[in-house]
Amino acid sequence: MGHLDHAAFGWLTPVLSYVMACTGAALGLRCTVRALAATGRSRRNWLLTAASAIGTGIWTMHFVAMLGFSVSGTEMRYDVPLTVLSLIVAMVVVGAGVFAVGYGRDRGRALVLGGLTTGLGVASMHYLGMAALRLHGQVHYDPTLVALSVAIAVVAATAALWAALNIKSPVAVALASLVMGGAVSSMHYTGMMAVGVRVSPSAGTLPGATAMQFIFPLAVGLGSYLFLTSAFVALSPTSEEREASASAQRPVESVAR
Repeated sequence: MGHLDHAAFGWLTPVLSYVMACTGAALGLRCTVRALAATGRSRRNWLLTAASAIGTGIWTMHFVAMLGFSVSGTEMRYDVPLTVLSLIVAMVVVGAGVFAVGYGRDRGRALVLGGLTTGLGVASMHYLGMAALRLHGQVHYDPTLVALSVAIAVVAATAALWAALNIKSPVAVALASLVMGGAVSSMHYTGMMAVGVRVSPSAGTLPGATAMQFIFPLAVGLGSYLFLTSAFVALSPTSEEREASASAQRPVESVAR
């Protein structure tokens, strides 16, 4: 059995991955709140942004954490197509959950459906990402911990969507995103605790790309997307602010006439 280290760089990768999860959650929740206050094309666009934010945040959290993962006795590489597929799955399935909430007429049923779909999407992304791992040996899982990680993902997703439906204050959304970020991180590390590796030493070259060749630059790019989009959403006026601005301009226009 190979020795597994989940924090090869100390607290750097766990803390940074948590920040990524919280950023994606905060942006996704804020966009969902904006979507519920909008109609037509505007609602759809806000929901698409929410799905991409949450999916990107979760994926970035996972692979930033994986930068600190090592197994003694073997190098590690990642299958590029499978890794990209895990990102696509995260955004598509999370999107299905977000749209179920955004357009559902029965809020209770939409919340359950959206939470289940989004949670399974998070879990699918995690285990697809793990399936992309290439090393000299065999990876196996503890079924109980796998089931627990999936349950945490579903509960976390449902709680986050409930927050999007019921919390409007930016401060409350920020607090909810901290909780969701913690839940997503807990799901990841619970899933990683389920992992065991039986190393088979070999001099052969592993297929795929190293974390620094592929995962690191992609994570940096997606992290930059999250921060830039967060700044855009924070600076763009809400529908209430636009209405207040329009109301303030009407008396001025009346006086001018």
